[in-house]
Amino acid sequence: MHTIQEQDQIQIAVTGTLDNGAVFMENGVDDPLVITVGSGTLPPSVEARLIGKSIGDIVKARVSPDEGFGPRLKDLLHKIPRSHFQERTIPKPGMLISQKVTKDGIEHTVPATVLEVDESTVLVDYNHPLAGHHLSYTVNIMAIEAPRGQTINYGQQ
Repeated sequence: MHTIQEQDQIQIAVTGTLDNGAVFMENGVDDPLVITVGSGTLPPSVEARLIGKSIGDIVKARVSPDEGFGPRLKDLLHKIPRSHFQERTIPKPGMLISQKVTKDGIEHTVPATVLEVDESTVLVDYNHPLAGHHLSYTVNIMAIEAPRGQTINYGQQ
């Protein structure tokens, strides 16, 4: 039976959860995720645990914030004047907004989450929503394809 190797393309059913049980990612058996092992689609330690596994195997892995989306950084919290927002866009806590920022002379559009709104300012968080969280993955291996140009001989070692 073929086992997963680096650069194999695989189909997986994957569920990602936070420590509180909240699901942040889910691709079930009816809508599998197709990845190339080693491409960085999943965190490196999760992809590394897939090596040597076979169809039907279930892999569980817990990822630290450093390997996931990084720690929550206080310097990514910014107060923006409420006047910056157009009349038709009334920011509310929890709202996801896009903001233009300039870094190294290049303008980027980045997402931010509105945390607080008062009379004159809006507190926004530019951290990734999953930053600072441990992430748990459960991966069910559904299919394995060899890298392009190679053949898998099922039933042979």
